Amino acid sequence: MKIGCFALVDPFSALDHQLERIAGMGFKYADVTDNHPGGLLGRDFGFAATVSLDDNPMDVKRLFSKHGLTITSVCAHACLLDPVAPFRYGTHELMKAIRLAALMGVRYVVTTEGEPVTRWGEKLTFSESVFVITDRLYEPVRLAADLGVTILLEPHGPITDSIKGMEAILDSLGDPKGLSLNIDTGNSWLGGTDPVEFAKKFRQKIHHIHWKDLPEQFRKDRGKIFGCGFSPVALGEGVIDVEGVYKILKDVEYSTLEIGGDENLKKSVRYLEGLEKKYKSSQPSRN
Repeated sequence: MKIGCFALVDPFSALDHQLERIAGMGFKYADVTDNHPGGLLGRDFGFAATVSLDDNPMDVKRLFSKHGLTITSVCAHACLLDPVAPFRYGTHELMKAIRLAALMGVRYVVTTEGEPVTRWGEKLTFSESVFVITDRLYEPVRLAADLGVTILLEPHGPITDSIKGMEAILDSLGDPKGLSLNIDTGNSWLGGTDPVEFAKKFRQKIHHIHWKDLPEQFRKDRGKIFGCGFSPVALGEGVIDVEGVYKILKDVEYSTLEIGGDENLKKSVRYLEGLEKKYKSSQPSRN
């Protein structure tokens, strides 16, 4: 398994700095973590680590290559349960992210529905939520399939955090070619699902992993919070059965550590390397 790092290690720093830091810790893989359409003051003045969806794709690729890093995915987490608005990251931005990934030769774009923040979104029933999400994913999924990109839907909201919700979205879209899954061990657990059961259920559709572990104090928030940015502890130090997930998904090619702190990141790499030795399979990888 290739272990990458999310490109938001230090606050108020440009992407070039983030990539230098990641490479300095020994990583060879990273994702395009934050991005935006058009221009952004924070990026232009050096205090935001974000890529423009309108950038020259080769410039982005060259920036990662400068630090010896390979891009594994483009993150395009969208707000699919709130009303469409010019200021809200949604279908339009997701389609731009797909084009950016395709032109960079990156296979995966990771997205999700997010937790609604408007009264309209909060009042949606389960069935209405599934309808709204699939309506907003329909065209991006078609575009992804045509461009040789796969959208990976991640648990990071009230619908995707559950096995039932993921199944409903996949069924509604007809389980299309351009759509598979990314598992986030922290988000699925925090949303109330057992990540091991999630991994078992969707094993053949999971092509990327976001690794997180969470400490005991998060237990009180299970089923109330749908997704978190990163883990404050190293893998193996929290309450999530990371090893159980690894055992099932050990042949998945790419993964990303979403963990805060240099030492926690290094500990987590050692933890995964230990699991790799423990569960080294003589069978050929499915990838």
